[in-house]
Amino acid sequence: MPDLLIELFSEEIPARMQARAAEDLRKLMTDGLVEAGLTYQGAAAFATPRRLALTVQGLTERSPALREERRGPKVGAPEKAVEGFMRAAGVSRDALQEREEKKGTFYFAVVETPGRDAADIVAEVLERTIRQFPWPKSMRWGAGSLRWVRPLHRILCILSDEAGAIVVPLSVDGIEAGRTTEGHRFMGGAAFDVTSFDDYAAQLKRHKVILSAEERAQAIWHDATNTAFANGLEVVEDPGLLREVAGLVEWPVVLMGDIGADFLELPPEVLQTSMKEHQKFFSVRNTATGRIEKFVTVANIDTDDQGATILAGNQKVLAARLSDAKFFWENDLRVAREQGLTAWTDQLGNVTFHSKLGSQRDRIRRIAALAPEIARMIGADPAMAEQAALVAKADLSSEMVYEFPELQGLMGRYYAEAAGLPDEVAAACKAHYSPLGPSDDVPEAPVSVAVALADKLDTLTGFWAIDEKPTGSKDPFALRRAALGVIRLVLKNTLRISLLPIISKADILVAENPRGVIGPDARVYGPDLLGFMHDRLKVYLKGEGIRHDVIDACLAMPGADDLTLLVKRATALGDFLGTEDGTNLLQGFKRANNILTQAEEKDGVEYSFGADPKFAEAEEEKALFAALDAADARIGPAMQAEDYPAAMEAMAALRPAVDAFFEAVQVNTDSQILRRNRLNLLSRIRVICLQVADLTRLEG
Repeated sequence: MPDLLIELFSEEIPARMQARAAEDLRKLMTDGLVEAGLTYQGAAAFATPRRLALTVQGLTERSPALREERRGPKVGAPEKAVEGFMRAAGVSRDALQEREEKKGTFYFAVVETPGRDAADIVAEVLERTIRQFPWPKSMRWGAGSLRWVRPLHRILCILSDEAGAIVVPLSVDGIEAGRTTEGHRFMGGAAFDVTSFDDYAAQLKRHKVILSAEERAQAIWHDATNTAFANGLEVVEDPGLLREVAGLVEWPVVLMGDIGADFLELPPEVLQTSMKEHQKFFSVRNTATGRIEKFVTVANIDTDDQGATILAGNQKVLAARLSDAKFFWENDLRVAREQGLTAWTDQLGNVTFHSKLGSQRDRIRRIAALAPEIARMIGADPAMAEQAALVAKADLSSEMVYEFPELQGLMGRYYAEAAGLPDEVAAACKAHYSPLGPSDDVPEAPVSVAVALADKLDTLTGFWAIDEKPTGSKDPFALRRAALGVIRLVLKNTLRISLLPIISKADILVAENPRGVIGPDARVYGPDLLGFMHDRLKVYLKGEGIRHDVIDACLAMPGADDLTLLVKRATALGDFLGTEDGTNLLQGFKRANNILTQAEEKDGVEYSFGADPKFAEAEEEKALFAALDAADARIGPAMQAEDYPAAMEAMAALRPAVDAFFEAVQVNTDSQILRRNRLNLLSRIRVICLQVADLTRLEG
């Protein structure tokens, strides 16, 4: 069974496209080979800046011969139908057979497809893959018609086994497949032939190319951290930058350089962002002071001067970049100290947030009106929350954030401190955007929490009011993320707040938009928005191991807009159902509810009261009365105290009595007195259990 090796050698492939392209090559080729009748044992794809490579191990040598019988039209059908069938089957009139079936006599054709050599199939599939490759962007060059991400220079395609390697005959737009490739652009030397994947990978390394992106990333990180450690420093981790840099080089050479002394007092985040965005440099931090003092760059070539010339050029360009950042920083600090942050906030009146929701300043005013309301509910200082909300987005007008939008919030904290604002206000400027995702840190300071909630609830209410809700996979205004942010803020801080009144307040503020682009009639239906948040809560809690039907059972209970209470109840119910008592009692409840529901439908009455122990005959029946009385006495107070584990424990105590009752007692007996009494007794089971959650919504 031969192994297949493919390399598509081109000019530089953008780093952001490489991983996806390697996966596309693997999938398109392996799917095509399997569809054509070949099987294989394993496949792996690789990418460097100048090549995509694929190895397929254990490929079958030939596709199997196939014999297929196809049924055509009825005998006597129009001639055009018969001719169409013959063309599709690839047979002549003489080859058609007539066969009797239940529904009549039909034409049949036997189609025999001979097996094909692997080389022929590989050539066909690879040409189709190259011509139809799904690059996000592609180009044509020269006089050819082929499109590729960058000009394609070579195609290496060989099948190898113990007997040696053969080149798969293939030509795409004048590029002939062969067994030859090249190493590093500058250090690789002459082109060379390969005989197998192992030979290919080994020769590439000798010619200064590391094929595996993961291996390149590991080499970069190893050398960078060791170099920093030798200088008493540490490299700031940045997995995204590491992946990108590994896609920019075929032979990584790590160099560490100095940052000019004039720039060392810039905030570390500014240094890190500027170096990453403009130069693709890693930041190197002094662990004692937290300052960024050096940088690591990754070259693609070994030099005789150990990278001194490269570093000198990089440091010169970096100085120019950081000079701009230093100017922005000093100018912004001057404005913050001399004019305060309200100068920037006023400028936001000219920045549109949304054509139907007004300017950024309009939005700030809404958040500032909502934040004190939330602050009162969570024990934060309302005046401080309002002050923080009024300046939290001021840095959007600053020069630094204009240059580096990803620093919004963070720079707001620095500028608030420079303006002499309280620490709580400065902290809220940074924290109110959080959490931005499922793994982002959640603010815990009360003022920050109040402003963060006001910010996200204004976003949700506003876009709900203008009917810009998420649809399918489309969520252009990140409303799912905003809802998840509200959920995580509430749950992480165990806040006891009812969301519906806050949504109503936010709704009023949106409708009072001074630009009048919405108007008082554009109101949010609170339960609809709350339902959207409940859907996001289900997704979030699924990751926490809580079943969706358990959440549904708790959502049906009062107070569902108190997310902390809801999750507390759902957690207790989920734990209860994970026990043997919980599982069995649920079955007993469902049995009682089914019998009761059927009897009520049949009799046209509701059995909801009047169960009397004096009509109890069996000992198991009497025991159930006693157990229900005991459970009722415990569950009610436990629910009132929100002690859900205690309520579940009391409900679990019902299990033996319920099991015994159904084992020994016939509910639908001939005696109507006994039947009514027992049905009313089942009603007590239903009423008592439904105090905890709507168990009818549980599966199983």
